[in-house]
Amino acid sequence: MSLSHAAADWTTFWDLFNTWSEINRNKSEISTAAPVERWFQDGCPVPIPLPFAKVQDMARPLECPPVQECSIHFSPESIKKLKAKANAEMAGTATAPISSLQALLAHLWRAVCRARGLAPDAEAKLTLPVGCRTRVKGIPQAYMGNALTSGVARRPVGEILGDGRLVRTAWLVNRAVASVDEASVRAELAAWPQNPSFSRVGVGDRDGDPAAVMMSGSPRFDVYGNDFGWGRPVGVRTGPGDKEDGLITVFEDGGGAGGMELEVCLAPDVLARLVADQELMKPSV
Repeated sequence: MSLSHAAADWTTFWDLFNTWSEINRNKSEISTAAPVERWFQDGCPVPIPLPFAKVQDMARPLECPPVQECSIHFSPESIKKLKAKANAEMAGTATAPISSLQALLAHLWRAVCRARGLAPDAEAKLTLPVGCRTRVKGIPQAYMGNALTSGVARRPVGEILGDGRLVRTAWLVNRAVASVDEASVRAELAAWPQNPSFSRVGVGDRDGDPAAVMMSGSPRFDVYGNDFGWGRPVGVRTGPGDKEDGLITVFEDGGGAGGMELEVCLAPDVLARLVADQELMKPSV
């Protein structure tokens, strides 16, 4: 099964995949009944003119530098330790708790900065998906389509590396997520028809930035709940469309107890330094 991101997001993909599994097993009731009605913000102009006057505007040449990938598993216990450490250091100063995923992303983001050997004054950037289904009134929880936007965290590398900086980095991730609310999503949707823009496959939100990292996926997706008659899946991996320098894809682990598995794509020399990073690998078991 394949699904273009031009049509729908990861949430829809896994809903459809697991529904297909239920149909395959002849289940009398389907757990997810996705509404097929399209959702538009009130006042959205129709039709929206797209900036594709020539074929070259749509079919631009794309050069993807070579990358290698690895999967790093973090146990529930190691994630709990990272989360507890981040929240303990923020006690009395934070207005919202740091989540397990935010603490883990901060831990890995710092490690990628070290592996890339970035200068202290270089601006590190982390882009992560933020779902709109729980943030915008009127979008059904089972909406079939694209209902996500991006949160962005930025800071000079020197401010997120070094001892005691995990909590600061985790707070940056936390604030990037918190910056996305109903008002910001609606403002983005209102502005987009005036200047439509599209992400290119293999480029995404990185645009050649050597200090950028992007997150995809979510530990909330039920990637192990499907069964086509062969038993429970033994693992999950992304396809060739997700092999991009700086891309981190997050999945729940197969144990279902709160662990996570991170698929990391980086330039070969950078990945070699990443997997040799003892500070990163110490909590990963």
